[in-house]
Amino acid sequence: MHPAKVILAAVLLAAFGVRGSAAQQNLGAEGAEGEPNRLQLWLVPSPDLGPPQHAVLFRPPGPGPFPLALIAHASTQNVLRRAQMPQPEYRALAAWLVARGFAVLVPERPGHGATGGKYLEDQGGCDEADYARSGRATADAIAAAIGFARQQPFIRPEGMVVIGHSAGGWGALALAREEPKDVAAIIAFAPGRGGHANDLPNRICAPHTLMAAAAEFGKAARVPVTWLVAANDSYFSPALSRQLADAFRNAGGKVDFRVLGAYGSEGHWLPETEAGVRSAGNELDRALKPRSAKPAKKR
Repeated sequence: MHPAKVILAAVLLAAFGVRGSAAQQNLGAEGAEGEPNRLQLWLVPSPDLGPPQHAVLFRPPGPGPFPLALIAHASTQNVLRRAQMPQPEYRALAAWLVARGFAVLVPERPGHGATGGKYLEDQGGCDEADYARSGRATADAIAAAIGFARQQPFIRPEGMVVIGHSAGGWGALALAREEPKDVAAIIAFAPGRGGHANDLPNRICAPHTLMAAAAEFGKAARVPVTWLVAANDSYFSPALSRQLADAFRNAGGKVDFRVLGAYGSEGHWLPETEAGVRSAGNELDRALKPRSAKPAKKR
C-alpha cells in the first residue's frame, strides 16, 4: 500500500476509535423513570467500538439490590426490517419478572433500530450460513450489557438470568459457556437462526449447519438451559427444536426441553404478549423459582 494511504487509514481508524470510545463512555440512565414498572431508558456498552446499545430497564419498587434478568430479542437478516425495528421491550415478560423481584434489562443489539451501527451477528448467505459465529456475536452483545449492569448498585452482581427469544435465544445458548456464578440460568424461547427461509414457514437455511452449531455450543456449556417452544412455531418447529436441543445435550450441555401449547396463529411470538407469557408461566416458574427474590416493599 502507498505510504500516504497507510497514514490516511491510520488517521481514519484513530478517529473512529475516538468517536466509538466517546460513545461508549456516555452510558447509563437517560431520563426519569416512568410507567409501567419504573420503565427507564438506558445506554449500555456494545462489544465493539460502535454506538452503545439502547435499552429499557424495569425495576421493582425499592432500592434493591435486585437479581437481574436480561431479555435478548429476536432478529432478522432483512436490513430494512432491522433498521426500522422499534426498541424491544417485552413488557408482559418484564412485568412477570418484576413481580417476582427481578430488575429487567432489554437491550437493542448493534445493527438494530435506534442502536444502529454494524450488524455484528450476520449469519451470511442461506447456503453457507455461519450460525456458530452469529450466535457468538449475539452472546458478546449480551455479555457486554450484563457486564455493565452488574456494576450498578441496585443489581446483585451474581446469579443473573438470561432469557432469549429466537436469535436472542440462539445467542443465549452460546452464552452458556459463562461462569455459572455470573449467569445462573438461561431460558431460550424457540432459539435458532435461519428460520422462514425465503419467507416460507417450516423452511430452514442450512439445517445441518444449525445442528452442528448447537452441538458446538453444548460442548462448551456450563449454565443449565430451559428450552421452550410453542406447538405451532413455524420458524423452529418442536420436532426441529428437539433435535437441536438433543445435539446441545449430547455434546455436554444441560437442557430441560419443553413444548408449550399452541399460541395464536404463530407460536414463535409467544413471549412477546401477555397471553403468551401467561401460557408459559408454569415453565418459567419452574426455571426461575429458585432464583426469584421477594419483591421489595414499596417506598
